[in-house]
Formats: sequence, C-alpha cells, structure tokens
Amino acid sequence: MGQPVSRPEASAAVHDHGWRYLLGTLRTSVPVGSLARGVALASTVVAVCGEDADRHLQVDVRPGLVLFALQSTQHAAVTARDVELARRISAAVRESGLRTDPGTGDQASRSVQLVEVAVDALDIAQIRPFWKAVLGYVDEPDRGGPEDPLVDPAGLGPAVWFQRMDRPRPQRNRLHLDICVPHDEAPRRIEAALAAGGRLVSATRAPAFWILCDLEGNEVCVTTWQGRDD
Repeated sequence: MGQPVSRPEASAAVHDHGWRYLLGTLRTSVPVGSLARGVALASTVVAVCGEDADRHLQVDVRPGLVLFALQSTQHAAVTARDVELARRISAAVRESGLRTDPGTGDQASRSVQLVEVAVDALDIAQIRPFWKAVLGYVDEPDRGGPEDPLVDPAGLGPAVWFQRMDRPRPQRNRLHLDICVPHDEAPRRIEAALAAGGRLVSATRAPAFWILCDLEGNEVCVTTWQGRDD
C-alpha cells in the first residue's frame, strides 16, 4: 500500500468520501462549530491514523474549520495508504456528527485548493538557489534536481516551481500564481473570475490548466489534476 497510485485512481477512490485529489495530495475540510471542537476532531483523526499520522497526515485547525491533507512524505505523492486513510478519516468524522466537505459547488466558503508560485526563467538552475535561500525552502523528497520545485519545510507557504522561457519577455509579469482546485470546481471558479473582470488568455491545455488575466494583463493559471496523463 506504499506505492503511489495514478491521478485518476486517486480521484475516483476518494471523490464520494468528501475528498478531492489536488496534484499529489488528498484534501478535505470539515466545518466545526468552535476551535475547541476542531482541536478535539483533529485529535480523533490523528488517533484514527495511528502510526501513519506522522508520515501521511497534515492538519490545519481554524475557528470553525479543520483542513486535512494526506500525502506520503516518502514519495511526495498519494499512495494506496493515503486513500485508505481518507476513507477511515471520513468514517470517523461521520461518527462525530460532522462531514468531510471539499467545498465544491455553490457553497459560500471556497473549495479546498493549492496555491503555487511559478517563476519564469531563462536559466532555472542559475536562479533556483536564490529562491531556495531567500525563502528558506527545501527540495521535495527525491526531487532535488537543478530545475525541480521547492517547498516550505513547515508546509505553510505555497510551493515554488520554475517555468523555462524560450526568450526574454520583459513586458509581461515573470511571476504568476497557479490555483489548483478540484476538477469539479474549476468551471465555477473560472466563471466567477471572468465575471469579476478577468479575461481568458488560453484554454489550449485545459483541463490541466486555463490561463486567465486581470484587466492589466497579470496572469494566473487555474489548474486541475486532469489532462496530465497520457
């Protein structure tokens, strides 16, 4: 159960349990009535995960909401163990009288998501050490190459990845955000962004990502796990 599973397999396995697959992680949220209840729920979930908690589980407890994420720290990917833990967590949450909720659809709160920062560069290997040092970031497990992404060792800040440019582009922004959302949330999120004055720059790589921009041309990508497999 320690081997990574494919994107479609991971997504399908947890979809009906209130989780969503987001680029190497399983994520859900649980609405709670108070911080005290959130802390109690987090303790229950840690106990449910047992010895796997330290190797797979991340918990963010806020007043009114608890966020759970699952990923194998060994592989920096979703494994069959993560899928099993997601199902067990959802069952424990139901027994507590609560629900695992990815926040997709028309709910007032936003969906679960991942935010990444993309840096355009002509020579990624040359600039990557600067970003690693200035952010205090580290390599992902088994991904320490000169062009690989960087991650926050505390798991709080967005990942930083590097996009190779084929020529200098001084008149456009060289940093952009990637907003990874559940695959069933992407259409609503894009529609809302366009209604708020945004413009669709390109959908040629959808559903892996859509490129949007604001009224001044600053770009952002709305991404999903779909469209990334052969």
